Amino acid sequence: MRTIKVKRVARKPSYTIGRIYCDGSRFCDSIEDQDRGLDDSMTLEQIQKVKVYGETAIPTGTYRIIMGDSPKFRNRAWFKKYGVVPRVQDVKGFDGVLIHPFNTAEESLGCIGPGENKVVGKVINSTKAYYRLMDEFFIPAWKAGDQIQLVVE
Repeated sequence: MRTIKVKRVARKPSYTIGRIYCDGSRFCDSIEDQDRGLDDSMTLEQIQKVKVYGETAIPTGTYRIIMGDSPKFRNRAWFKKYGVVPRVQDVKGFDGVLIHPFNTAEESLGCIGPGENKVVGKVINSTKAYYRLMDEFFIPAWKAGDQIQLVVE
């Protein structure tokens, strides 16, 4: 089992900054929508009462990741490079959660964007961080047939 962890470190009114760890080693930073205190032990109804569409980070918890298609991003260069994208599975109240390049929470619908948090409220070099994450973690794990889990805390 391979593990990617997002440790949320800065919860702001319109975005959340985190640190990404791959198998325990610090890898890069992340950006997500606002953390509204959701966790995976909550019922779907509880999550839906708090969630604001397009402005809410996924609940904390542990999820399975598969490598899959993304019709929405199929024409993006970063998708074409690999032909797959990390898809977070079985997130209560959320559909289509991906790990993909973006710089601000406004560009996200619950997804996780890797990058470097060197500018307040955003990450930079997101595509570069994504390529590195794919080349060094996701693609090797996928090719080896390893299960991948995401831990959000």
